[in-house]
Order: sequence, then C-alpha cells, then structure tokens
Amino acid sequence: MSSNDDQDDLKPSATPGYKPTGATKTADEYAKLDAEDESLARWKASLGITPGVSTGDTSGPRVTVLTLELDSPTLPPGKKLVFNLKDTAKLADTKKNPIIIKEGVEYNVRITFKLAAKGVRYIQLVKRAGIKVDKLEQMLGSYGPHPQGEPYTKNFDVEESPSGLMARSGSYNVRSRVVDDDGEVYADWDWSFKLAKEW
Repeated sequence: MSSNDDQDDLKPSATPGYKPTGATKTADEYAKLDAEDESLARWKASLGITPGVSTGDTSGPRVTVLTLELDSPTLPPGKKLVFNLKDTAKLADTKKNPIIIKEGVEYNVRITFKLAAKGVRYIQLVKRAGIKVDKLEQMLGSYGPHPQGEPYTKNFDVEESPSGLMARSGSYNVRSRVVDDDGEVYADWDWSFKLAKEW
C-alpha cells in the first residue's frame, strides 16, 4: 500500500451537521462581534478574548505540534519516549532503529502543541507489513492562543500494546497527523516502533 492509499484513513471522521467554516477570524475580530451584548462580552473576556488585547503570536501556523510522547506507568524510572517533531533526523531514524515498546502494557499517547483553531484532531494510523492494524483518532478540541504563549498538552485514552510472538516479530510503521474539521493538515509525520519483552 502506498501513502496515497492512507489518505482516506487519515481524514477526520465526519461530524454530523458540521459545515466547513470557510474564512476564519482573528481573536480581535471575534472580540468585536456582538460588542453591544454585555453578557457575551463578559463570557468572551473569561476566555481571554477582549478587543485590542493580543493573545500571543498569531503570525505563524494556527497549530504547531511540538512533541509526541508515549507514556506508561511501566516505563523504567527516568526513561521517557518523547519525539521532538522539529528533530526530523531523529524521526527518520526510527525507520531504521524503531523505538521499543514493551508488549502487553498499558500506555497512552500525549502530545504538546500550540494552537488557535477549532475542531482539531490527532489521527494515528499503524501498519505492519503494509497492512493497517490500528487507527487512533482523538479530538484535541478547540482552543484560542494561550494568553502567555504556553503550549497545551493532551493525554489520549489508555491503550494496551499487543503481546505474543507474532506481535513481537517485525516492526510497525506509524503515520501521525493533526488535522481540523475543515481538512486542513497542520502536522504529518512518520515514525516506527517494535514490540519486545522489555522496554
């Protein structure tokens, strides 16, 4: 299967009744909408949306994924499985040297990101020998820029890694993508792992 065959699997699930938004507005434009409605103005202010107040740098992309982490209570003390997505060489190296995940343990995916968008999802497609074996799709949600410019962190549902001799043979190729409900792709990367009896 080619990566073009993955495109359908990497599209976000359709939300019933959702219509693409088209043009987006800045936080300042949203703050000025319905400015005469005091109750709405107070609610917007509680979200950090006020006219003329900058809510961080909005000149870059609306979503920037900083790290992907695999977390498990069974990891040895001090060991972390964190990918810095700016380090493309290290990500590419996982194809030759896949990361090791212990078989049969609970783990979860965690990403750190900066965003000012709505309806953003993380999609992860796992293949082994070119055949899809797993797909994860999790909603990140809708966020404005963090007032102090800090990144957000999202922990996904706990999963259990496969176990057994068949699961341990070979490596798994993963395609990860961050996309919004309108189909705009903000991050798209590949990485690999293999299962073993120990971390």
